[in-house]
Amino acid sequence: MPPRRVIIRNQSAEANLFARRTFIAFSGVVVLLIILFANVFSLQVSSYEKYQTRSNSNRIKLLPVAPNRGLIYDRNGVILADNKPVYSLEIIPEDVKDIEKSVKEVSELLGISQERQAKFFKAVKGKRRFKPVELHTRLSDQQVALFSVNKHKYPGIFVDARLKRYYPFADLTTHNLGYVARINRRDANKLEQQGKAENYAATYGIGKLGIEKYYEDILHGTIGHQEVEINNQGRIVRTLDYTPPIPGKDLTLSLDIELQMIAKRALTGKRGAIVAMDPRSGEVLAMYSNPSYDGNLFVHGISSKNYNKLRNSNDSPFLNRSLRGYPPASTVKPFLALTGLEEDIVTPETKIWDPGWYQLEGLPNKYRDWRKWGHGWVDLTTAIEQSCNIYFFDLAFKLGITKISTMMENFGFGESTGIDIHEEATGIMPSVSWKRGRYNQPWYTGETLSVGIGQSYWTATPLQLTQALTTLVNKGERKVPHLLKATSYLDTSDTEQLTPIVEQISYEPQAPIKLKNERHWDIVLDAMHSTVQKVGATGHVAFKGTKYDAAGKTGSAQVARIKQDEKYDAEKTAENKRDNAMFIAFAPFEKPEIVVAVAIENVAKGGGGTNAGPVARQIMDQYFGDRVITSSNNNKLPQQSLAHNHSHGSNLVRESD
Repeated sequence: MPPRRVIIRNQSAEANLFARRTFIAFSGVVVLLIILFANVFSLQVSSYEKYQTRSNSNRIKLLPVAPNRGLIYDRNGVILADNKPVYSLEIIPEDVKDIEKSVKEVSELLGISQERQAKFFKAVKGKRRFKPVELHTRLSDQQVALFSVNKHKYPGIFVDARLKRYYPFADLTTHNLGYVARINRRDANKLEQQGKAENYAATYGIGKLGIEKYYEDILHGTIGHQEVEINNQGRIVRTLDYTPPIPGKDLTLSLDIELQMIAKRALTGKRGAIVAMDPRSGEVLAMYSNPSYDGNLFVHGISSKNYNKLRNSNDSPFLNRSLRGYPPASTVKPFLALTGLEEDIVTPETKIWDPGWYQLEGLPNKYRDWRKWGHGWVDLTTAIEQSCNIYFFDLAFKLGITKISTMMENFGFGESTGIDIHEEATGIMPSVSWKRGRYNQPWYTGETLSVGIGQSYWTATPLQLTQALTTLVNKGERKVPHLLKATSYLDTSDTEQLTPIVEQISYEPQAPIKLKNERHWDIVLDAMHSTVQKVGATGHVAFKGTKYDAAGKTGSAQVARIKQDEKYDAEKTAENKRDNAMFIAFAPFEKPEIVVAVAIENVAKGGGGTNAGPVARQIMDQYFGDRVITSSNNNKLPQQSLAHNHSHGSNLVRESD
């Protein structure tokens, strides 16, 4: 057996190997520690704010808080636009896995219509996915309770309580106040362009028409914020900080809701408009268009059925007739008379012979008076009292269209009145240049004659008529018609005592009309006084027995043309082609406090004195405290009709006062 070999260990080599391995291991540990501490430094120091923000975003949310919309009152403190609490069903799209399935199930549970669901999906497209979208509003108590029991099945869907607009007088104020409705994509884009989107982050509605739209910035207020801590399920655990929103300012309007009620009652069963204004200030006391509609329908989202019913109605309830142009008819004769006096065409003593017709030299057609046998010799005052067309045909012919349009524009015809509503129409004050620009046609003398009795292309809104009449009774001083009287809000600078602040709104008058002879104002106003006060004048019966001293002017406007020898018969004429009845009035005569303009469409018989005059009286009776209102004399007045030429002798117009 061979001897065993003895292996001698090299301790030095082993020590070196161990040292190298130890160094490598230690170096590795050091490197790892460096990396670890570098990451810790990065997390805790360098990127602290970044990760702290991300951490807080998972734990803390900043929620916008919508301000309360300002309320709207009438001049006597009666609330016209209120805020009422309602419950709505909201969905945050990004928090719902299968939104179509969830919407279908919850709709079946609560009985939400297909139309509502379709509106929801349309609204979702116009909003960011992290913002709540309304599926249904005005939930009943039963629906709220039913959803609360099943809420765990529908993450991302919740019931929210908020204040929504409510109009206690419904259709009585819609054309003036407008309404608040849901913010659509067009509204959102406009807010983005104006830099106001952030202030509407928690707001669901915006003013669409009328006062609500015109004073949106004042009514809306300023958004607030609520900083809350949430758990891993997204539920609010506690509130960390709260910045209260600033409510919108309350508005006090010049409207008198009692006058509005009388206006509505007076126009029952009629299409037309009434405007009443204080000539001393330009405050609009009443402005009612009939028929109207309930603005509350739009606050919560009107159904297609109801919307189409309103849109397709022959009565056009969406149309604000107070701001729509009508042929002003004989209501403008006082203004024409004033123009004739100023241009030295006529004097108060100037008389013309009225045989019942007027004829331009060289033309066969005759322009007829409403009284078939004429009025005989007529001066300026009698022409206004009796609404003699022949006198004003002759006056218009002598003045010419340029002088007429220039003076009428001074009274505001054909221009915006400046009222604080966006929907105002300017009407038309025709002129040579206007017709050339509109139709590229020359102006004919016959058209001037028609303008002389407020026909032809001339249209004026009832609001323009009140403004023009205000200027007339103020003897040239022009007022701006307006609805806003004052704003109010609570001063929160003193947290212990909130102080109400009321800010009265002042309006600068427009440049006055200066006449060469100031006496001309009185001549025309006296003639309007006689029109109402003198027995046999066209406006006398409507205002007989009043407790106040009124003045005014009647008017009846032809809607459809008739042939030269054709006789107008309202009973045989289609309703939409019957005459319109017009009336303007003011009282008391010495120091006017109220001016009124009335327009009634397509009257069955009679003219402005028969149909519109009694309506104007009802407004004034209410204003002056005479509550005994009667229109029993309407059917006792004699029916009168006539025909005139509409253009240069080829067609006829008719006027019946």
